[in-house]
Amino acid sequence: MVSLVVPIFNEAELIDELVPRTTKALESFTKDFEVIFVDDGSFDSSLEKLIGYQEKDKRLKIISFSKNFGHQAAFTAGLEYAKGEFVAMMDGDLQDPPELLAEMHKKLITEDFDIVSGKRTARKGKVTKNIFTNIFHSIFKRVANVDDLENAGNFSMMNRNAVNALISLKERVRYLPGLRSFIGFKHGYVEYVREDRFQGEPKMSLNKLALLASDAIFSFSKLPIKICLALGLIGTFVFMLAGIYVLVAKIVGFAVLGWPSTVLSIYFLGSIQLIFLGVVGEYVYRIYKESQKRPLYFIKKIYEKE
Repeated sequence: MVSLVVPIFNEAELIDELVPRTTKALESFTKDFEVIFVDDGSFDSSLEKLIGYQEKDKRLKIISFSKNFGHQAAFTAGLEYAKGEFVAMMDGDLQDPPELLAEMHKKLITEDFDIVSGKRTARKGKVTKNIFTNIFHSIFKRVANVDDLENAGNFSMMNRNAVNALISLKERVRYLPGLRSFIGFKHGYVEYVREDRFQGEPKMSLNKLALLASDAIFSFSKLPIKICLALGLIGTFVFMLAGIYVLVAKIVGFAVLGWPSTVLSIYFLGSIQLIFLGVVGEYVYRIYKESQKRPLYFIKKIYEKE
């Protein structure tokens, strides 16, 4: 069996294109499949439309959350409930073409990969968003302690061993592409051009993307702490030189600078301290979130036909 996990949040405009196109893509290479739509607290008619399609096709399963828990939580729920020997993840906005699932499945079987991810060679859509996304992937590739993450998002297919390893990771602050790389296994790629949204407005705003990027960097990199250490060392070195200058000035008889240099020194040291506090605060917040051990999501209802 092949399972496909698709998070849905207020995608009523896309459902009539998403469901038929997705099922057709799966039918092109297998008859034994399930599509798990995770309704992440939608308040439009997305859930009603999905239920309507499920009445005609029992291969569709719907997990309805009690509220909006977020993209990564929705994917996690789908992965945990998937029954397939092969499990795929795909966004519900049709920017990732479901037609590529056949190629991913073929690579898993014929080339003995455990995970096959979609790697974006280019992106259509808003230029500003694409620039920020490219910058993030470029930085994350260099600072994270995981391999081959550049331009690879959630769109992927895994065998059961890889899925079991992925869902065994229980951290609350999640970045699934990073976790997928962290678990190891043999990893392959399918290259494609990422399309713009088929219809409607993007659900991942720049603000949400920035939050996801910060979760990724703080979860997989020591870079923020290293930057703080570097700033601290630079500040210490600068003020050692300043101290030497003051001593020499007193000995030689030069006039020592007055309040401007003092105020600038206070501002400089204060800024470094605030940066330190902000970075440490980010790590403390993530430790706090993990120590709470709250569930990632709550399910209101599962719609499934035997």
